[in-house]
Amino acid sequence: MHSPYSLGMSAQIVSLPSKEPGHVEKLIDEAEVLGRVDELADEIAAAIEGEITLIGALKGTFVFLADLARALDRAGKPVQIEFLRLSSYGNGKQSLGDVVLIGGGPAVGDNREVVLVDDIVDTGHSVQYAQRLLQANGIETVWTCTLLNKPSRREVDVEIDFVGFEVPDVFVVGYGIDYAEKYRSLPYIGAVQ
Repeated sequence: MHSPYSLGMSAQIVSLPSKEPGHVEKLIDEAEVLGRVDELADEIAAAIEGEITLIGALKGTFVFLADLARALDRAGKPVQIEFLRLSSYGNGKQSLGDVVLIGGGPAVGDNREVVLVDDIVDTGHSVQYAQRLLQANGIETVWTCTLLNKPSRREVDVEIDFVGFEVPDVFVVGYGIDYAEKYRSLPYIGAVQ
């Protein structure tokens, strides 16, 4: 179910001046991110019939999820929103491989299509864990959407239905994504150097 657009997007690195040790280099500027979110909303609206519940994997996806929900509304697909809080990174740059559910699972009404929204899919462990959790709670079909895809780091086989951008094997931040709880407020996607 991959969109043809999702495979062709790639990021370009543009240097920014360093403000702290471990500076951030811009990968994808704000306008390009917002334009792609609108395109993803159009792809989702065209592919999914019926009412949609977006389930955001917190914390990193909160900005993307908000913009995607508004874009879906503009595309004629108002949505319900739920959250699922998972952790696999702690405060480091490497996924620990073990995914942990923090708090309870989301509530989803009957007869709704579910789209699991994540900020980035690298190893695939978090998406796989969330899909299995949702399916174990009676949701047969779980669509997946990620802003960033890093297939070079994949450890488990997961199908991603809607992909914003493919990124190289760098540690990304911004647009809600953090490094040790920093950089979430950047309006673009950058790489920590």
